[in-house]
Amino acid sequence: MHQLDPSDLSILLVEPSVTQRKVIARHLEKEDIVHIREATDVESAKTALEKSHPDLVISALHFPDGTGLELLKFIKNTENLADIPFMLVSSEWRKCQLEEFKQAGVVAILPKPFTPEHLGTAINSTLDLLVPDELELDLFDVHDVRVLVVDDSRLARNHIKRVLANLGVQRITEAENGAEAQNILEHEMFDLVVTDYNMPEVDGRELTEFIRSSGQHSHVPVLMVSSEANDTHLANIAQSGVNAICDKPFEPSMVKQILFNILNHDH
Repeated sequence: MHQLDPSDLSILLVEPSVTQRKVIARHLEKEDIVHIREATDVESAKTALEKSHPDLVISALHFPDGTGLELLKFIKNTENLADIPFMLVSSEWRKCQLEEFKQAGVVAILPKPFTPEHLGTAINSTLDLLVPDELELDLFDVHDVRVLVVDDSRLARNHIKRVLANLGVQRITEAENGAEAQNILEHEMFDLVVTDYNMPEVDGRELTEFIRSSGQHSHVPVLMVSSEANDTHLANIAQSGVNAICDKPFEPSMVKQILFNILNHDH
């Protein structure tokens, strides 16, 4: 359960258009969010972040002095800001434009125009990230669950680790790609593997097939994280033997439900 309400959240809204800022602020106020500071470009956002840390940054994609991606990378690569959740609001629909945001661990990508439902889900994901909510399992203690996180993006790994840590997972090992994961699996046992689909050398599907054909790991559940959630693609992934597929952005409430379903029965 959230110990935070939406009304407790402080937001930094970064949007060059006065009209769009008013529209988004009005939507936020309907969600009971009233602590809203505004910035109009990348530099003014950085200045605002240096003065005080918001609970959430909501950002457009394009600015006169740069992009939302530059702002996101600045936040994720600045140690005392890296944990601030980031939400993109954009009319951009091209996959290649949004892919880097998904890989960097955004909490949500909202379309323009977005619906109250879109925003409500994104705010709940933010609250899930900010407030620990341990997973209670019947068969074992979540603190003992050994998880291997495999993703070639450091930022994506950090986001996944944060979501898992908030659910009470403490024993997390990282691998930068499927090949490194295979080497780790030769020497260690895990209760769960969370892997990206798109990776160099050995991708998520090949890693899953490796796990399923391995004598000692064949029973280990695999959660596949993919930013390419179309039906044909998902059907191909499912054939490799994954237990569940999760889209990027990695939504905490969905992940909690998936993990409960995967881990709460005897494999």
